[in-house]
Amino acid sequence: MIEQSLILALSSPDNVENSASRLRQEYLAYQRLFQAQPGLVQQYLSIQAASVADAIDQGASHASFTLPDAVNCEQAGAGRLEPVNIPADRREQLVGGRMDRLTRTDLCTSLCVRLTELEKSANRAVSTGASLFRHALATHMVYNVLPAGRSVAYKTTPNNDIPNQPVEQEFDLESAIASGVDFQTLAGDGEIGRGDLTVPYVEAARRFYLPQWVVFDEHGKLLLNTAREAEAVIRSMQHFLAILQSAVTIAPYMIADDIWQQKRYGMLGQLVNQGRAFAYFQAQEMIHTIKHRASTNQLNRGLRLSLPYFNDQTFQMEECHFEVIPAGRVMFIPAFVVLAVRVQGTKVAQDTSLSQSTRRHLLFILSMFERSFLR
Repeated sequence: MIEQSLILALSSPDNVENSASRLRQEYLAYQRLFQAQPGLVQQYLSIQAASVADAIDQGASHASFTLPDAVNCEQAGAGRLEPVNIPADRREQLVGGRMDRLTRTDLCTSLCVRLTELEKSANRAVSTGASLFRHALATHMVYNVLPAGRSVAYKTTPNNDIPNQPVEQEFDLESAIASGVDFQTLAGDGEIGRGDLTVPYVEAARRFYLPQWVVFDEHGKLLLNTAREAEAVIRSMQHFLAILQSAVTIAPYMIADDIWQQKRYGMLGQLVNQGRAFAYFQAQEMIHTIKHRASTNQLNRGLRLSLPYFNDQTFQMEECHFEVIPAGRVMFIPAFVVLAVRVQGTKVAQDTSLSQSTRRHLLFILSMFERSFLR
């Protein structure tokens, strides 16, 4: 009988093969291995991980970290761990630099390459130390870099593939005063997060994962002062998901982590909901602007539209460009908009580069223009 690796044995002492997923096995294995290290080693790795995580978060081009003096490694054939020193000349690691900048390789990718190289080292202490640092970094990004939110549940609606409509739960009916996460600070100068007036979040916001990042209510009403503030909040939610994705890029087994799954589920539904609402809001603003400019004869020299929409594959706000009236002295007629959006709608319906739910979302925006200019 082939002897099991101690790392896998640590994840399930009774029977490794009872685990439902290979990634779950791997996640539990490295979690147990990390917990089997001395407290000072765990703390040291966590400090190093926090520094590198901050560099990744800030978009730095390079970062450095240092492996501990010694780590507990699996002793070949013994089925137990033993402390092994890491050579002094292998401890300090520098990731990124001029060549990576020239090739436009981001820090997260460079770090993964370096860690993989270290894990392939013939020196088991270096290999184990790199794996432990990888685990500490990914765990820090998921648990410490990102805020925790409320317990939420989302449902799908017709023509929507991603659950993004919050389900009303019992705690939604409670007063916002009962929970510290249900408060927001209103700034007298219009800057988010500064001021001395504390008020509860509206009920619509309290149904989402992070109420402080809810921009629109269920009726599409803007809850902030300006569209620029709303755009900044949307970017914050996108950054939240990007951090989660970076953690999985560094350690793919983090997908099996319960907190990772909870945070991704909560923020994904919120971002899709708010991103689409932001696109609808911008479309309405464009409709009002076009009608105003048309009433003052400012659209008789051509019109080209760039309709914003939310792509639920890239999680980004993107634009759909098309021409309504060619440049020249052509009098604006509302029917031109109707004809243009109908032609564009046919193209969007056949665009397989977009997901089905994104196509439906964009077609709905086009229909908003059609209804607004149809006489």
